[in-house]
Amino acid sequence: MDPAAFRSAERGRVTKALEGYWTFHPGILPRELPLPQEIATLLDEATGAVHRLGGVGRLIPNPHLLIGPHLRLEAVLSSRIEGTKTDVGQLLRYEAGEPPAPADADDAREVRNYVVAMEHGLRRIGEGFPLSVRLLREMHGHLLAGVRGQHRRPGELRTSPVWIGGTTPDNAVFVPPPPDAMSAMLTDLEYFLHDRSLPLLIQLALAHYQFEVIHPFLDGNGRIGRLMIPLVLVQRAALSQPLLYLSAFFERRRSDYYDHLLFTSQTGDVIPWIRFFLEGVRLQARDAEERAVRVVELQHRMRNDLLDEGRPNSVVRLAERLFSVPIITAQQVSSMLDVTPPTAYTAINALIERGDLREITGKDRNRIYEAPQVFDAVYGDVDLPDQDGDSQMALGLDRGS
Repeated sequence: MDPAAFRSAERGRVTKALEGYWTFHPGILPRELPLPQEIATLLDEATGAVHRLGGVGRLIPNPHLLIGPHLRLEAVLSSRIEGTKTDVGQLLRYEAGEPPAPADADDAREVRNYVVAMEHGLRRIGEGFPLSVRLLREMHGHLLAGVRGQHRRPGELRTSPVWIGGTTPDNAVFVPPPPDAMSAMLTDLEYFLHDRSLPLLIQLALAHYQFEVIHPFLDGNGRIGRLMIPLVLVQRAALSQPLLYLSAFFERRRSDYYDHLLFTSQTGDVIPWIRFFLEGVRLQARDAEERAVRVVELQHRMRNDLLDEGRPNSVVRLAERLFSVPIITAQQVSSMLDVTPPTAYTAINALIERGDLREITGKDRNRIYEAPQVFDAVYGDVDLPDQDGDSQMALGLDRGS
């Protein structure tokens, strides 16, 4: 790491490790921060977008139906930033019991683990457990369980150096602080997350930056850092449900995302990063609001049509559940509705006749069904770059991010 590239000590200092390479030691996070008028205006717009999304979430009769779809979309996109290529359909089919192709198995498990880690965090927050380093470690343990990073100390803070770009700490673009310096930094981050001095979205922008700079794990730092954002919003009651995720924005502007983080450390100027973060919040909150309204309108229309047709209760209930799980099996239907297999098949066939479900495997056994209208309403119009494009950041980020 070139110490000359770090032109300011405002956000931290560059220090030479005992081994001879340079590392960046972030300073404590500011509890006060003057904001230019441009940022104050953008903050108002982003905060308003979050509040509108929160209002939509509170008006939905069953908001839990939207949590699963939003979380799975986030899992796919956040993991894609790290190089996986699993799409939402593949994830849902994997969860429905369809084995992925051997070449895709590791990616599918990694994305599924992201869902498990987030669900664990939400459950713990709901139980009153504080957002803390301990909770992030628990989530990290779920994230790396049984996948490619399982040898990289799941749930444990790193005890060895990591670096970004290059092949060694000596030629790396960025080297986070050494393990023995992390404790005080993580303690400050934990206190900062519970401080109320700054506007919430400014606080989130700074906390995400600080976590990425500390890089406390050997692997999975980027994903845990992105998971932290909706957790804080729910814990602080800005959203009643975790409906806002930023990975779609970060994925579309991946190079900008990493460049802003690096620029902040090098120059000490947090304003460009905060501007970028707030732009992402504003955009993704509006997108989530539109997606939620679209889903609710479709759900209302399908329910009314089924009731007008006099369909059995099992059919109406299945149609409703499709909004949280738009790819299912008969066994799942039987379990989720607590009905016998014949009743489950009857409900499935009724929705197939209406065009609300279709079988997608072409098999006689272990069949899987998809709800195309629901799938499009929930996951449609996600603007993504080519999956086969460069999965690394412009700085040459390794999978440890």
